[in-house]
Amino acid sequence: MRDRRVIGLVVAAGAGERAGGGVPKQYRRVAGRAVIARACDGLAAHPAIDAVHVVIGAGQEALLAEAFGGNPPAWTIGGATRRDSVRAGLAAIDGTIVLIHDAARPFLPAAVVDRLLAALDDADGAVPALPVADTLARGDAALGDTVARAGLNRIQTPQAFPLPLIRAAHAAWPEGEEATDDAQVARAAGHGVALVAGDAALDKLTTADDIARAEARLAARLVSRTGSGFDVHRLEAGAELWLGGVRIAHDKGLSGHSDADVALHALTDAILGAIGDGDIGSHFPPSDPQWRGAPSRLFVEHAAALVAARGGVIDHVDVTIICEAPRVGPYRDSIRATIAALLRLPERRVSIKATTTERLGFTGRGEGIAAQAIATVRLSEDQ
Repeated sequence: MRDRRVIGLVVAAGAGERAGGGVPKQYRRVAGRAVIARACDGLAAHPAIDAVHVVIGAGQEALLAEAFGGNPPAWTIGGATRRDSVRAGLAAIDGTIVLIHDAARPFLPAAVVDRLLAALDDADGAVPALPVADTLARGDAALGDTVARAGLNRIQTPQAFPLPLIRAAHAAWPEGEEATDDAQVARAAGHGVALVAGDAALDKLTTADDIARAEARLAARLVSRTGSGFDVHRLEAGAELWLGGVRIAHDKGLSGHSDADVALHALTDAILGAIGDGDIGSHFPPSDPQWRGAPSRLFVEHAAALVAARGGVIDHVDVTIICEAPRVGPYRDSIRATIAALLRLPERRVSIKATTTERLGFTGRGEGIAAQAIATVRLSEDQ
């Protein structure tokens, strides 16, 4: 048992249009994190699972990368049907046990995985199931006869099998016929499949209402945290001036290792502070030549990706730019729109202000520009 290699195979190749949102449901965000990423999280976090592999649809590569902040797990392109996608995934992985999981079931309790793996000691396969509790009846427009619910179960995923067994079962399945799940394929090949206790948390997300309920469920477990940031850069002749991701016409620009966008630097530090993850210098050291002249939007996007990776939500950011010149007012709306786009926030959740120091200090003398920022983030209590 100790030498077995367990692989989580997440099937995520569908279109998932009923959930709305303009993208397949597996790429919709729930409390700041993509559904597919949450489905993978539950598998990757279990100590008995050695690796996670994802099956995606053709053309979904960019969506997958975005869902994981640019660092997705190993993946394979799937096929036209769910079974085609599962077969492609099974062919791409190497292990002894596979847990085949629907990406649309993003909340996987560790205890379910424990029960599935334990059941494989005595069975060819194992699936989580919940007894049907509601009254069942036939009928479309009018109510028909009720159906006895004793012995009926709702079957969930992940579904666990020895990898060679389920590969062979899929190979033996009749071409042109579709299977609703992998347990059906295993049983058709003559294998016994055990039922283990499932969990209501594993209910599938299908519609926009399902997404909304998942949001509400997670929101109740999040707590607000606030981070602040402050940055200063010197003005010098001959340099470009960037503030809040917007190039501003001025006779001087800010001096720094990157593009020296003081507003985005302060904002990056505010976001990092809210999640307790150091400061901009620890993530992007000035001594590293790759950041020379780099656009500061990269720093903001990195900080936002760290929040998303922890299942967090950026609720609001507030940036104050401190200088005598140039006048920030004419650029305020552009800066606000740029930062909102970087953080994928509505503009109403981004505040941009500007002030002077009444000609006092280095900003008053026109020697530099300062900025301060505050970010409000929600994270789960254990983050």
